Amino acid sequence: MTGVTLKDIRKTYGQVKVLLGIDLEIEQGEFIVFVGPSGCGKSTLLRMIAGLESVTAGELSIDGEVVNDVPPSRRGIAMVFQSYALYPHMTVYDNMAFGMKIARESKTEIDRRVRAAADILQLTPYLDRLPKALSGGQRQRVAIGRAICRNPKVFLFDEPLSNLDAALRVATRIEIARLKEKMADTTMIYVTHDQVEAMTLADRIVVLSAGKIEQVGPPLELYERPANLFVARFIGSPAMNILPATISEAGQNTVVALKGGRSASVPIPVPAEAKGKAASLGIRPEDLIISVTDDYLFEGRVLLVEALGEVTLLYLESGPGEEPVIAKMPGTTDVAKGDIVRLKAQPEKLHLFDSDGRTYRR
Repeated sequence: MTGVTLKDIRKTYGQVKVLLGIDLEIEQGEFIVFVGPSGCGKSTLLRMIAGLESVTAGELSIDGEVVNDVPPSRRGIAMVFQSYALYPHMTVYDNMAFGMKIARESKTEIDRRVRAAADILQLTPYLDRLPKALSGGQRQRVAIGRAICRNPKVFLFDEPLSNLDAALRVATRIEIARLKEKMADTTMIYVTHDQVEAMTLADRIVVLSAGKIEQVGPPLELYERPANLFVARFIGSPAMNILPATISEAGQNTVVALKGGRSASVPIPVPAEAKGKAASLGIRPEDLIISVTDDYLFEGRVLLVEALGEVTLLYLESGPGEEPVIAKMPGTTDVAKGDIVRLKAQPEKLHLFDSDGRTYRR
């Protein structure tokens, strides 16, 4: 069973600590996505799995074998990079076949694998073309096809769509989703900064920050039940709104006091000793609705209206030096810049975090 196991994986460059102890079990056939801000260590971790970066400390296993000191060529992995790295003077067929020719595979086996990969990625009509005759999305599919031909135990993708424009990114993402279905037994590890890619492709998402894992889980679990403030704000676009609060009533029926004298009943139990302590109330922009009564959580002046067709984003002033509160309204709205708007949300849509940023669980 080809899986990947990371045990207390650490990486340092001199005095700089990049990864601070990563523990992760990846099962055979899983599609795992690493996400996190720039510099969090996600690409470094992927390159360590590939063997392109050394492991400072810890144990890295592929298919049950410790591979800390095993060269990349013997790890049974194939990597697709951000750049296509195709040979411009070779046809699509020859680019895909090149690695197998170097490995002295038979011509019959090379042809079988190339045509099978081309069929999976809908590249058969382009096998005789040079890369310059292809679109960016087609070139990236050739790079993926070249990796498929190696028949790897593990696929590694390092931000493979980041060089494509929006339309090509969507089309190629669909191709990767199809590839995932057709190669269901192959383990795939994917690095991206794009939340749409992560949410639509992943079986599980690994959220990294400052060299450590913040949370691992299925996409909707991270979206609906973030472990802490970092995950809550990182997963979801626009980001979750965070309002400073104080816990005024603790227990099974929690009440928090908000700025401006407002309060909110939150159906999340908190320990009795939390009463009087600072907290943060989280509300996703799509869960906010306009209130025309005195039943509201937040009131503010509209700083900006972004009419996007399907949705309209309202940015409301929240206070000096504070980020605006964002409300995601369906379709068009009559609200204009400068209007005073009151917003509310259903209690079950609210999230509550303690003073250290950890989630109070329902």
